[in-house]
Amino acid sequence: MKKKSLPHVTVGQLYTNHADQLHLKLLAGAGGLQRRIVEGAVNRPGLALAGFYEAFAFHRVQVIGSSETQFLKSLPERQSRARLRELFKRHIPCLIFARNINPAPLVLELAEEMNIAVFKSPLTTMRLVNTTTICMELDFAPTTTEHGSMVDILGIGVMVRGASGIGKSECVLSLVERGHSLVADDITRIRSLEGRELIGTSSDLSRFHMEVRGLGIINIASIYGVRSIRFEKRLDMVVTLQDWHEVPEIDRIGLEQDFYEILQIRIPHVTIPVRHGRNLANLVEVAALDQKLKSMGQNSAVEFNERLLKAIGNRGN
Repeated sequence: MKKKSLPHVTVGQLYTNHADQLHLKLLAGAGGLQRRIVEGAVNRPGLALAGFYEAFAFHRVQVIGSSETQFLKSLPERQSRARLRELFKRHIPCLIFARNINPAPLVLELAEEMNIAVFKSPLTTMRLVNTTTICMELDFAPTTTEHGSMVDILGIGVMVRGASGIGKSECVLSLVERGHSLVADDITRIRSLEGRELIGTSSDLSRFHMEVRGLGIINIASIYGVRSIRFEKRLDMVVTLQDWHEVPEIDRIGLEQDFYEILQIRIPHVTIPVRHGRNLANLVEVAALDQKLKSMGQNSAVEFNERLLKAIGNRGN
């Protein structure tokens, strides 16, 4: 089951999620907190305040520093009012003043009138721009959900997927008993960071919990301690548990690397045939450790194949 979602970020969500990190204080325009932020980036509207609106990035959060403030102060009040009104008419999401700058009463008056949220922050202008950009990148990261449980195995983020009843939760529970950490049970929420890597987590409602057939819902953190859970983890590998009779062909050596694509990023993928008597937790653990070796440049299958070819060549001589 896959469900992609497009980011929908409002000024209110930016304030709620990142007020502490950005040290934001709302000064005016609370009626504009429902405005949508369309682009996950930051803009300094210096040229716009000077009257130049060619290619103005009005969809972005606007940050004002000392230079923009001094420019506005240098203008006659009537002209300053006109420039600010023209800026606010462009439907900008919000305005943030850096360096704890207190906006002129005129700014707050127009912000209330036109429902533009105005904040201030003690951060320097460049640090405010950089930190806000990082926050926005997280908020605007493409997301999806995958039907599978995720666990951190010695630093390798593994998502275990398969048909309902195949034993995903039981396998992950055994891995937690071995000392590994649960990230998500049954449904894993995944976001893409800059198209480079995938980060998996669970929903807020189901975090720390697992459903085990016959036992119901159990609290992993309460039973195994806080070391048994992780809020989020980079996804490094996908393991699919599949009934032994449904696996069309089994690669006995493992030379061919399979991949599983999520949000246009390909993740190493391994299919483990399931039948009575197989220790799935042990197999998933070994698969994760083998993937860790591959990431370090050591491929056991390739090494064995080279040794085999060398042995055959020596025998022929």
